[in-house]
Amino acid sequence: MKLGELASAVGRGLFAGLAGTVAMTVSSTIEQKLRDREASSAPADAAGKVLGVQPRDPEGQARFSTVVHWGYGTSWGAVRGLLDFAGLDGSRATAAHFAAVWGSAQVMLPALEVAPPVWESPPQETAIDAFHHAVYAAATSVAFIALDGSSC
Repeated sequence: MKLGELASAVGRGLFAGLAGTVAMTVSSTIEQKLRDREASSAPADAAGKVLGVQPRDPEGQARFSTVVHWGYGTSWGAVRGLLDFAGLDGSRATAAHFAAVWGSAQVMLPALEVAPPVWESPPQETAIDAFHHAVYAAATSVAFIALDGSSC
């Protein structure tokens, strides 16, 4: 194992995670508009609990939610890089990445009491949430592969 290869995989993953976050933002924004619903505050509520951050007003809450959304999505891209470095590629890496990202949310958010457990959520909401996370994982993988400099 070479440290440079590990760093390259993680760095590509971070850029790919940013691209995946863009895709997830687009898909969730379209879905929110179609269903006339507000954005979820659960990720920001969870981060606020863990970090001890309590925004003072709605504008601060909106800013904090934006930072959490982009930071969380971008940083999960590093995991996609680690999966590649470990030897998973293509659809296997995409599936593992999706399972890690969505699975951790299904454990972490209820544990922090900012979202109900999956068995208490309406199936349609669970499916929509899974869909947005699948969009994220797929877009992150596409970007990760596109960032591969070995074919240049």
